[in-house]
Amino acid sequence: MMLRDGEKGKGYRVVDVSLGRAAKIRLEALGMTNGTTVLIMNKKHNGSMVVKVRGTRFAFGAGITGAVAVEEKGES
Repeated sequence: MMLRDGEKGKGYRVVDVSLGRAAKIRLEALGMTNGTTVLIMNKKHNGSMVVKVRGTRFAFGAGITGAVAVEEKGES
């Protein structure tokens, strides 16, 4: 599933980031790498959201949240 499909208040594990090279490198620099846990703090209907990654909150637009594949934290 994509990050934009997640629910507010739930944690997810990053599986894949399908963005251009520069954007992918930027997200990796912010700590969003494969296997990282992401907590959805707030979510808007247009797909933008505020997430917590490694203890820091970030706001991402729909373009990014639609390109980050995640799985629920409890799944394997």
